[in-house]
Amino acid sequence: MIALIQRVSQAKVDVAGKTIGAIDKGLLVLLGVERDDDLEKMQKLATKVMKYRVFSDENGKMNLNLSQAGGSLLVVSQFTLAADTGRGLRPSFSGAGTPEQAKQLYDAFVEYCQQQGVNTQTGEFAADMQVSLTNDGPVTFNLQA
Repeated sequence: MIALIQRVSQAKVDVAGKTIGAIDKGLLVLLGVERDDDLEKMQKLATKVMKYRVFSDENGKMNLNLSQAGGSLLVVSQFTLAADTGRGLRPSFSGAGTPEQAKQLYDAFVEYCQQQGVNTQTGEFAADMQVSLTNDGPVTFNLQA
């Protein structure tokens, strides 16, 4: 599983011109599912996302995690993160999870974060989404489980 996380001052996702998920301070999580991913990897990655210290403390150092900073999550499915771009000029998606597997793990990721008490907004799985954000920093990390 892959999570491309971006520290944001605001982010939102629109589908068909309507905003379906929005946050202020927090993390935009673009989530990709690979073929060998399972619930154990999902839980490990979700915990890492929530505990990763990317928010500034009183000294301007990245020492605070999402909860300590009072932030929220916006989780958006992003199957292209699982692409193999090592050869040629067209990405291969042979390593990506099936749509059924990806939907199950995406939903489980969101539910797990919500169960941990984190305000978690979402996109719409497999929809044509328009994502906008203000990257704070900019700060972006690629996390994997």
